[in-house]
Amino acid sequence: MKTITLTNPGKFALSDTAAPETPAPGEALVRVRRVGVCGTDLHAYRGRQPFFTYPRILGHELGVEVLALNSAGNAGEIKIGDQCCVEPYLNCGKCIACRRGRTNCCVSLKTLGVHTDGGMREIIRIPINKLHKSEKLSLDQLALVETLGIGAHAVDRAKLDAGESVLVIGAGPIGLSAVQFARLANVKLIVMDVSPARLDFCQKQFKIDKAISASNIEKAFEELKAATNGDLPTAVFDATGNANSMMNAFRCTAHSGRLVFVGLVLNDITFNDPDFHRRELTLLATRNSTASDFKRIMGLIESGVVDTTPWITHRAHATEMIGQFDGWLKPENGCIKAVVEF
Repeated sequence: MKTITLTNPGKFALSDTAAPETPAPGEALVRVRRVGVCGTDLHAYRGRQPFFTYPRILGHELGVEVLALNSAGNAGEIKIGDQCCVEPYLNCGKCIACRRGRTNCCVSLKTLGVHTDGGMREIIRIPINKLHKSEKLSLDQLALVETLGIGAHAVDRAKLDAGESVLVIGAGPIGLSAVQFARLANVKLIVMDVSPARLDFCQKQFKIDKAISASNIEKAFEELKAATNGDLPTAVFDATGNANSMMNAFRCTAHSGRLVFVGLVLNDITFNDPDFHRRELTLLATRNSTASDFKRIMGLIESGVVDTTPWITHRAHATEMIGQFDGWLKPENGCIKAVVEF
C-alpha cells in the first residue's frame, strides 16, 4: 500500500509498505480516503513540534471507509462500508483524566500522526470506539471534523457569554475553528493576524466584527482598545503557536477576563505576575477534543449550522503531495486547509 513518511524535518518519502494485519478485538480496518493537513503537521515538517520523533507517518484529520471489523469486538453502530471521521486520540481509559471524562488530556495520550503513526497511508487499523460515522457528510467534511473540534473545545473551555467581546489571535486553521464556534456564541468577534489575506478571509467568510493587523503590536493594541471602548476583550484565544504573541496576549485581555492558549509552542511562556493578579485573569490551556465534541460538530455540519464550504483551498493526490507540500507553507499561496486524497 502507498505510505507517506516524514523521515526527517523537511523530508518526506513515498513508499510501498505492507498492509496491516487483521484487526484485533475492538479494532476496525479502514481505507483512508482523505487526510487533512494540520498546523501540527507543518510544525513537524519544520522540526518544531513538541513530543515528536522521526520517522513518522503523519495524518490525524481523517475521512475513512470501514473495510473490516473484528467479530470479537463490540462494533456498536459501526458496520462495513460506513464512512467515518476518526477521533485520533488514543487514551488509556484508566488515568485520572480519563476517569474524569477528560480523555483529550489522558496522562499517556497518543495522538495518531504525532506520537504514533497516523493516516497518510491507504489502510490503517483504528479502535472501533474512535470511529464516528455519518450517512450525510462527505469525505472532505469528515476530514475537517477533527480540526473543528480543536476550536469547539477551546470555546467551550472559555464559557462565552452572548454579547461579550472576544479576540482570536491567529487566523490559521486552528484559529479559524475557534472563530467558527465563537461566532455561534453571539459575541462581538475580533480577529488579529499578520496576514491581510487571512483577515480578509475572516471578514468575508465568517463576518467578524473587526479585523486588526498584528504587524505593529502597539498600533494593534490601540485598535483593540478602541474596538472595545477601552475595556479590552473579556475572552482571548491565542492560536498562533508563537511565544511572543502568547506573552503579548496577557495585555490584550480585560480585567476579570479569560486567556485561552489554543496554540502550542516549544518555548517557555512568561508573564508579569503583578499585572496578572491585578487583572485577576483566568489562564486556560486547551488540548484536543472529546467524543462528545465530535458528535456535536458532526450534527452541526449535517444541519447546516456550521458551513465547511470555505475551508478546503488546496488538495493533492497522495502520489503528488510531496511535490506540493512546500507550496502550502508559503503565505502567498493562500492555503487555509489542504487535503490529501488516497
